Amino acid sequence: MNAPHSRRIAVYGAYGHTGRFVLAELRRRGLVPVACGRDAAKLAALAEATGVETRVADVADPAALDAAFAGTAAVLLCAGPFMDTSAPVLDAALRARIHYLDVAAEQRVVADALARDAEARSAGVTVLPAMAFYGGLADLLASAVLDGAGDADAVDIAVALDGWHPTRGTRITGERNHHPRSYIEHGRTLHLPDPAPVRTTDFPAPFGPQETVLLTLSEAVLVPHHIACRNLHAWMNLAPLRDLRDPATPPPVAADDSGRSAQRFMVDVRVRRGDRAGRATASGRDIYAVTAPLLAEALQRILDGRVSGCGALAAGQAFDACDFLAALAPAGLAVAIETGARVEVPLPAC
Repeated sequence: MNAPHSRRIAVYGAYGHTGRFVLAELRRRGLVPVACGRDAAKLAALAEATGVETRVADVADPAALDAAFAGTAAVLLCAGPFMDTSAPVLDAALRARIHYLDVAAEQRVVADALARDAEARSAGVTVLPAMAFYGGLADLLASAVLDGAGDADAVDIAVALDGWHPTRGTRITGERNHHPRSYIEHGRTLHLPDPAPVRTTDFPAPFGPQETVLLTLSEAVLVPHHIACRNLHAWMNLAPLRDLRDPATPPPVAADDSGRSAQRFMVDVRVRRGDRAGRATASGRDIYAVTAPLLAEALQRILDGRVSGCGALAAGQAFDACDFLAALAPAGLAVAIETGARVEVPLPAC
């Protein structure tokens, strides 16, 4: 890779809600973002407000994407729906032989990106899908509990939000993403039933017991990509889903100068392997804002060589999970990891 360009990073969808957090985080780390996207007017407004370099490129125009990513070390894809944007942006990244990271939550999109491992290896780059609150964070937590083990009898992921003010991109993706969602039970990959099972999940404080529904996102693709799971389930509490389904729920509202909302979250991952069980939790504020340090930390480690190699990788496969999570403390992510407890009764599958 050309050294003079090693700090220049293309951010596709930079004027979106998540993209703006990513721009700020890259600049805080001394990296040089190049803001890319389809909307020339929004890019011009972003340049006026921040002084960032901008390049206009539509995902339907491969030549424009090639020009937009020229002279950069990586592209961070923050523009959804990812079912429209991921493949052409990844194609352009592979042509340019630059790293590709995205924040997709859609299982189909993430599976398609991981399937391009051979191409990524041939290009000598890292492809890292779902490096975000949904997907990458849960995968890192599960990997931290397993501490290098490559298999698990049960991985149980539960997400609690105290509310959800969705972005326009979240709403559009939800409306258009009709691919079946998968989970793993007794060694078999299954599609979510309708209606999905509901259970009470006992989260640590401040959430406590919550009614949750079986709802898998990109973590159900990332985790089994590198961990052989006999059972893998993911749950979400019901309150934020009611917000998400209500068309009157407004978009996120900034609660401080950084633009973060007051939304609180917790991800609670329990893992069982043989007669040992462990648990990892992560909590903080604003699921969109926390994606920026997750994405930027991953990029930083790829650029400086703290990654397991090139190819299409899941977060917990690419990095030392415990070290990665510890590095996010300054970003307000509180992580607790418990490993090695002996159990007499297996964790329930669902």
